[in-house]
Amino acid sequence: MVVKVFVVDDSAVVRQALAHMLAGNPEVELIGSAPNPLLAMEAIRKNPPDVLLLDIEMPGMDGLTFLRQIMAGTPIPTVICSTLSTEGSRVALDALSAGAVAVLAKPKLGLKQHLDDSRHEMIQTLKTAARSKPRAKGAMPSIAPRAAPTGTTAQNARTPVLSGIHAFAMNKPVVIGSSTGGTQALELVLTSLPADAPGIAITQHMPEKFTAMYAQRLDGICAMNVREAKDGDRLERGVALIAPGGRHMQLQKMNGQYYVKVIDGPPVNRHKPSVDVLFKSAAECAGRDVLGIIMTGMGDDGARGMKTMHDGGARTIAQNEETCVVFGMPKEAIKLQAVDDILPLESMARAILQFDSRA
Repeated sequence: MVVKVFVVDDSAVVRQALAHMLAGNPEVELIGSAPNPLLAMEAIRKNPPDVLLLDIEMPGMDGLTFLRQIMAGTPIPTVICSTLSTEGSRVALDALSAGAVAVLAKPKLGLKQHLDDSRHEMIQTLKTAARSKPRAKGAMPSIAPRAAPTGTTAQNARTPVLSGIHAFAMNKPVVIGSSTGGTQALELVLTSLPADAPGIAITQHMPEKFTAMYAQRLDGICAMNVREAKDGDRLERGVALIAPGGRHMQLQKMNGQYYVKVIDGPPVNRHKPSVDVLFKSAAECAGRDVLGIIMTGMGDDGARGMKTMHDGGARTIAQNEETCVVFGMPKEAIKLQAVDDILPLESMARAILQFDSRA
C-alpha cells in the first residue's frame, strides 16, 4: 500500500524540504500541499489523503482549529509537524487531545539536515498513521463524570476517602502502558476514576518536553492527582504517576509500600520510557497484587513484560481492536497469551475499580 500524504504548512521552504524527503520513496506519495488550511480544505475534499502532515502555527486558520474541524466530520489520520518550543509543545498536546496520531519536531534552524536525519522516523510515522483509526471527537467512548459527594468543596474534592473495602486494598497498584492514541485513551480512563482510586503507574510513549505538561493537563481535569514521576515518588492511593519522557520508570516495593524508580539507560524496544521496563519491574515486586493494562499503540513494547506479569499471577487486560487507534501493542500481548481479558476502552475504569475491590 502506498500512503498518500498531503502537507499543510505556511512555509514554502518546509513544503519543498518535505517534498524532497518523500520523493522517490516507494511507500509514500505526496499528493499535494497547501500553505494554509483554507486552501487545503478544497484539495483534500476532492482527493482525500491517507495522512495529513500538518503545521500548527499558520495565518488565517491555525492548524489546531483545522484539525478539530477535520475530526468533527470525517477524520483523517493526522501527524503534527511543528516547532516544539515550550508553547509549541503545549499546543501540540492540544492537537493530540483533539485527535492527532503523532507529533514530530520541526527545528527553526537546520531544517533540511534534520529532515534528512529523521527520514526513517518520518516515513514510519506516516505509515503507522495511515493504519490508524482516528475517531470523530464526538464518537470517542464517553463515561458520565463522577459527581462529587454532597458537601464536597473544591478544596477537599480530591482528598481520598478511605472507607469500606478500599481501606483493605492499599497495596494493589495498577500499571498501564500505551503509545499511539494513548494520550486520548488515558484521559478517558483517568477522568473516569474517583479521587481514591488505586495508585497508577503509567508509561506513555511521549517526548521529553511533553510529559510534565501532559501530566499537568490531566491533573487539572481528573479527581486523582496526576503528575510526572520523580525518582522515589510513592505510588499511593489517589495518585497517578506518568513516566518522564527520555527516562525509564520501574516499580519497587519497600516496607509494604510501592515507589517508582526513574532511571536512565538505553532505549528498550526503541522506546524510552519503555512499557516493558515498567511491566517487568511490576511483575518482580508486586506478583499477583498488580493489575496490568496495555492499550493502543504501535509495535510490541509491553507485550513481553505483560507476559511476565501474567505468568506470575497478575491480572492483565488488553484494549480491544475496535477502540484502539493502533491495535499493535495489545495485539502482540494477546498473541503471547499474556492477557486475561480484552476490553473496550470505556470498560477500563470499571475494571480498575473491580480489581481494587477484589479480596
